[in-house]
Amino acid sequence: MIVDFHGKKITDNTAEIENADLFLLTDQNRKYFSHSCETITPKELIEELQLQNIKIIGITGTNGKTTTAAAIYSLLNDLGFKAALQGTRGFFVADEQLGKKSLTTPSILETVSHLFAAKQRGCDYFCMEVSSHAIVQNRIEGLDFSLKVFTNISQDHLDYHKTLQKYVAAKSAFFADESTKLINKEDKNLQYNLKNTRTYAVEEPATYQIVAYSLENGISGVIQFGSQMADFHSSLQGLFNLYNLTAAIGAVHIVTNEELQKICDVVENFAGVKGRMEVVSTKPLIIIDFAHTPDGMQKVFESFPGKKIVAVFGAGGERDRDKRAKMGNIASRFCTRIYLTNDNPRRENPSTIIEDIAQGINTDIQVEKIEDRKEAIKRAIKNLKKDEILLILGKGDEEYMEIEGEKIPFNDRDIVEQIIES
Repeated sequence: MIVDFHGKKITDNTAEIENADLFLLTDQNRKYFSHSCETITPKELIEELQLQNIKIIGITGTNGKTTTAAAIYSLLNDLGFKAALQGTRGFFVADEQLGKKSLTTPSILETVSHLFAAKQRGCDYFCMEVSSHAIVQNRIEGLDFSLKVFTNISQDHLDYHKTLQKYVAAKSAFFADESTKLINKEDKNLQYNLKNTRTYAVEEPATYQIVAYSLENGISGVIQFGSQMADFHSSLQGLFNLYNLTAAIGAVHIVTNEELQKICDVVENFAGVKGRMEVVSTKPLIIIDFAHTPDGMQKVFESFPGKKIVAVFGAGGERDRDKRAKMGNIASRFCTRIYLTNDNPRRENPSTIIEDIAQGINTDIQVEKIEDRKEAIKRAIKNLKKDEILLILGKGDEEYMEIEGEKIPFNDRDIVEQIIES
């Protein structure tokens, strides 16, 4: 890509050097670079554009990155600050979307271009999701984080990292320095530098500790920081969202030093993120969520204690095969009925993926295997009983289904609405 900064064109692609004024030399492209043109490093570019004054908040973890980042962004804007948000859902400044969905963490050139756009619009803060891939590939090169936030670690992306230990090591590397950190104290997997670290927790003593909460009709909680206590309420559902909100409150408190209660007062304004525990129908009750890991699915299921749960889900093709049976096992422990279906099979045989998931189902619950995701959703809605909840998992607000190298338009919410209307 070529980005224009004040009339100076910069690229990070050697194929575009002739059309640019400067080449951004990064850890990723350095080994391919053999040209004699003028170069600049990410750190030098950030300094030249005078972007150091924007406070960057980086959020990483297996689950909760998107919701936590969006909540921090929402709270900051509602408190009167101007914040930008970069992540899975795109690039936003003060509720205006300026960039489409892309990688969780894009190239460093694209991130710097977003920082530049945020500065031009007067932003004080820049919230960004940080993926494990970006940490390993150093796509965050040159960024100076004012705060690093950790949500949790569970099995994911082992197709890339190969082992859980290497995945944990990738996440831990982000927290090895002495920068200010906010860590989920109840996740024992992460290794981090204790200097400048604060913690948050729901069940354990922590810097930001939930001392009381209710999950009835949304989330209500009381959070304690030292001698300060504050209460908050949210329409979001589930224990895992209590953790996400606690992280967001703590993060905003650290970077702004605003009164804790003042921060908590605007929590109820945050309506959540599309495709994350999103209620798409109330009668019948149908919820879609992005959960696509064993831990992520369990957290969603645990949000409905004592309820009869019907689930529609699959698993991505050409990705961590080991998690599939675990997903099936967890679903069989919580659900009364399961529909196994497609979820971005890519070039892998969909029936093979479905059978891999089915291997983990060790209860006698009803299981239907329907490769066509639309048909599976349709069948699930048709057979749904009044006292059951339908959870459609894995894709969230994705707009496509990836099959045989082709991205076919597909959105779970649209499908549900079409089926209910007809």
